[in-house]
Amino acid sequence: MRILVTGGAGFIGSHYVRTLLSGGYPGSEGARVTVLDKLTYSGNRDNLPSTAPRLEFVHGDICDAALVRELMPGHDALVHFAAESHVDRSIDAAGEFFRTNVVGTEVLLDAALRSGVERVVHVSTDEVYGSIASGSWTEVWPLAPNSPYAASKAGSDLVARSYHRTHGLDVSISRCSNNYGPYQHTEKLIPLFITNLLEGRPVPLYGDGHNVREWLHVDDHCRAIHAILTRGRPGEIYNVGGGAELPNTEIATRLLGLCGADESAVIRVADRPGHDDRYSLDGTKIRRQLGWVPQIGFEEGLRETVAWYRDNPAWWKAVKRADTVDGTGAVVPVEEGAGA
Repeated sequence: MRILVTGGAGFIGSHYVRTLLSGGYPGSEGARVTVLDKLTYSGNRDNLPSTAPRLEFVHGDICDAALVRELMPGHDALVHFAAESHVDRSIDAAGEFFRTNVVGTEVLLDAALRSGVERVVHVSTDEVYGSIASGSWTEVWPLAPNSPYAASKAGSDLVARSYHRTHGLDVSISRCSNNYGPYQHTEKLIPLFITNLLEGRPVPLYGDGHNVREWLHVDDHCRAIHAILTRGRPGEIYNVGGGAELPNTEIATRLLGLCGADESAVIRVADRPGHDDRYSLDGTKIRRQLGWVPQIGFEEGLRETVAWYRDNPAWWKAVKRADTVDGTGAVVPVEEGAGA
């Protein structure tokens, strides 16, 4: 099998590629991988092996139709991670989000259709559903995105659906909860808090900190993606949730303990416009149809994630940015979409 992975130098995409190349998905040990990545601030070539006989890296933009049409033929499958995923950036400048997430997805799916690609997985996010006060979203829940980022991902989901319904393209959509784990860019909430605390800096918490998110380890997410790729049904949507629902205040408390800090390290910052209150996914379908269940408990995964950042300061100091600092000198936290 030859797989084209977009956004394969990003946090989630690179984990999928590294695991695939290392034989971590039974039955796909000999798969060849082409990574297409624009290498924006959130893409990092160092997230991938410097040399690997079954890996080809292409530096390019998914919106470049000529490049994509040239690259697509010969691939059996497309796994589409590439996306602009920083919620705060989408509030300040939405245009690039709609260009990459909606137009880029259409360019890829059109090339996949014309090239006869047999299987496509479009990686999306729970944020397309909006916010839910109680209960959990099923895959048939109406889309009600509340940020430009979420709206652009909802648009890309509809593009994928249309290519299946109109053209018969064999595409499935995944919608995951908040991811965390090694190699995540330090603009995201968990690695931002960890790295700030390791540096002895304060950690900023939006509003009252009571917003609830469901957390999923990146390795569990990527196992779900591969299960959808190899066993998912055409045209289906699969919710991929980690099951660990926690308010941001609890995330902060746990990270303070793991990093040896106290509550004085937490500062309150003005809440984000349109900040969703709660996310929660019903993952019954993927469990019943594909037999996928998360394997990494949140306590274990969080502890191992802190240890990874503690052991790899050269990596995160090279990518840590200061261009989103607020008046306190602390980087403002954001929540991550699937394509981060």
